[in-house]
Amino acid sequence: MEDASSYGTHGSSLRDLARLRTARRGRASSWDRSGGNDDRLTVGPGETAVLADIDGPGAVTHIWCTVALPDHEGPGEAETDLLRKLALRITWDGAEHPAVWVPLGDFFGVGHGRTVNFVSAPLQMSPEDGKSFNCWFAMPFAEHAKVELVSELSRSPVFFYYYIDYERYARHEPDLAYFHAQWRRENPTDGRPEAGQTNPEFLFEGTNLDGAGNYTILEAEGRGHYVGCVLNVHNLRDTREWNWYGEGDDMIFIDGESFPPTLHGTGTEDYFNTAWCPTQTHHAPYHGVTLPGGPNWSGQVSLYRFHVEDPVMFERSVRVTVEHGHANKRSDDLSSVAFWYQVPPHRPFTLPPAAERIPRGLL
Repeated sequence: MEDASSYGTHGSSLRDLARLRTARRGRASSWDRSGGNDDRLTVGPGETAVLADIDGPGAVTHIWCTVALPDHEGPGEAETDLLRKLALRITWDGAEHPAVWVPLGDFFGVGHGRTVNFVSAPLQMSPEDGKSFNCWFAMPFAEHAKVELVSELSRSPVFFYYYIDYERYARHEPDLAYFHAQWRRENPTDGRPEAGQTNPEFLFEGTNLDGAGNYTILEAEGRGHYVGCVLNVHNLRDTREWNWYGEGDDMIFIDGESFPPTLHGTGTEDYFNTAWCPTQTHHAPYHGVTLPGGPNWSGQVSLYRFHVEDPVMFERSVRVTVEHGHANKRSDDLSSVAFWYQVPPHRPFTLPPAAERIPRGLL
């Protein structure tokens, strides 16, 4: 490694591409070792496949993958919800607990086990029909990186195609934090009875003066940067009246601060940088609506917000939350992925079993 330097001070902008760097590029991929064209892994039900096993110092710079069921699996045979039953798991430097453990589809930016074409700066789903997944979050490590695909399918094998691109360095910079991602779900959230209230009273009235009942996107301990999330909502309220799901405020509590937090927002759609109860698909570098829901905001919604230019820095802890409806009145199916960097060790977390991750069907 004498010809490689460290992670370096260069950026990733077009302007910085002319600045010479010294690092050794590498790739782990599913290319056919026999020299043929079977460029994929076959991962059986219940199996775990090691996708990359990399000695450091280094950094994962890009992940691309796609997945399919075997052609012989007909509609009556194919196992559904594979994007929630497959999970991506990443462990840094031989740690006891993984730092990334997220259902495959959710990790790449869209929930509910669905795919759709969209473009953001760190995550993308690309044609055909969003089934090509890309991640450009930089993931530096000092000693070792282990990337795994965990299958919790019960019957079907899957074909998995992937690239994991990385750089290797001569030395690790001690001030680099480690990439983390966690999936959570409340199905449904703990709302309040609607009986006796008019529709405006249920959607807009009431108070929340402590944030205690909010949906939690992330609760982390240590020093680091919260850098964004994907939030998924399945609207469970059955009504013909105005049925907007997103009146809940975002509240981010830094280093154990009390209510009201320094970062207190004005509504769910506002945190995701949209306005006026969006019903349209939109994707921008740092925010977007990939699934806007059906008429009257029915069904499945998926949104993203990435703090690339404005990371939320914390020294001891961070708790990222959002109300589920104003004053936490709504009882919808909420799930999320939080993305953050932090100094190890992190607060351990697990991924709920596949049966608890399965998305609700659309009516």
